[in-house]
Amino acid sequence: MDEAELQESAVLTPPVRIRPSLSSNWRSRLEVIVLPAGAVVVACIVFGAFCLAEGANPFLVYKAIYRAAFGSWYSFQNTLIRTAPLMLAALCTGLPARMGLIIIGNEGALVMGGLGAICAGLALASWPPLAVITAMAAAGMLSGGLWIAAVGALRYYRGVNETISSLLMNYIAIAILNHLVNGPMHDPSSLNKPSSYPLADADMLQNIGDSNVHWGLVYGLVACLLAWFLIERTTFGFKVRVIGGNVRAARIAGLSVGKITLIICFLAGASAGVAGMVEVAAVHGRANDSLNSSYGYSSILVSFVARHNGAATILTATLLGGILASGGILQRAFHLPDATIIVFQSLVFLAILYSDSLYGKFAFFQERKG
Repeated sequence: MDEAELQESAVLTPPVRIRPSLSSNWRSRLEVIVLPAGAVVVACIVFGAFCLAEGANPFLVYKAIYRAAFGSWYSFQNTLIRTAPLMLAALCTGLPARMGLIIIGNEGALVMGGLGAICAGLALASWPPLAVITAMAAAGMLSGGLWIAAVGALRYYRGVNETISSLLMNYIAIAILNHLVNGPMHDPSSLNKPSSYPLADADMLQNIGDSNVHWGLVYGLVACLLAWFLIERTTFGFKVRVIGGNVRAARIAGLSVGKITLIICFLAGASAGVAGMVEVAAVHGRANDSLNSSYGYSSILVSFVARHNGAATILTATLLGGILASGGILQRAFHLPDATIIVFQSLVFLAILYSDSLYGKFAFFQERKG
């Protein structure tokens, strides 16, 4: 590659600020924890003011959120059910972000994964249940993976901004879903809510033991841990982080930026595709408008709060899953608007984004020489 192509690549790829590594000194490690935590606290204070303006006691609101999310085993199970798709879909943003790509097509990849899963489940209904579930997972991964890989290809080969293209592809995926469940895949018996034909009960993803939590939670845990290991403990992950730090230097060093971009985008989309498969095979039993339930959009917040770290995604997804599970009680007990939880999420997201600009600004967190 000549110098002109390198300069073009530098223009197409925005500079990415490398945040403090977890392997740095203790002050840098503390900064990585304190700034996001402080951002969340600020968001909670602002949200409390919003509740107060709506006539609700913010302390009672937060108490209700805690009780609805974690106050009992039953409520905690509801939280875990919402945690599973959040963990999986969050990796759709988290993995590409480690190489400097901001992809927010989580919702579209989730929807396409769900469609791929239901197609495989219905087509292979005569197979043994375990084989059907395996095929649905593979179809969900393939559908979601190819969907986001297309975003990566547009970014690398044509210079199309990945944030804009992935956002627009969400609407394309939703349009495809609506077309299929109202047309070729429509079940005539689904009158009030157009849906696809249902999966057989034996082909559904079962619950864990006697709980109400399905095995999709295990899928999410395994995916997050594998993502952490891939990025932090493998040669491939090191290449991803090098590209994220300086793509021009990575090219000069001989790294195959295009190939790595497509691989990481495929893995990101595959994770969200599994989330769609989980929603189809464990929750709804068919494809319909409920597949477009905004888990993909909420998972973007999960990834940013977790600093795009696979292991930290488990905790942040659980916390946000609890917040989502408490939305109903805020309406019933405090007569707050139904968009209150979305307001809370948005405030946290804005605060986290703003906290990015504060890295390196506090003397206390700077490495002391000598």
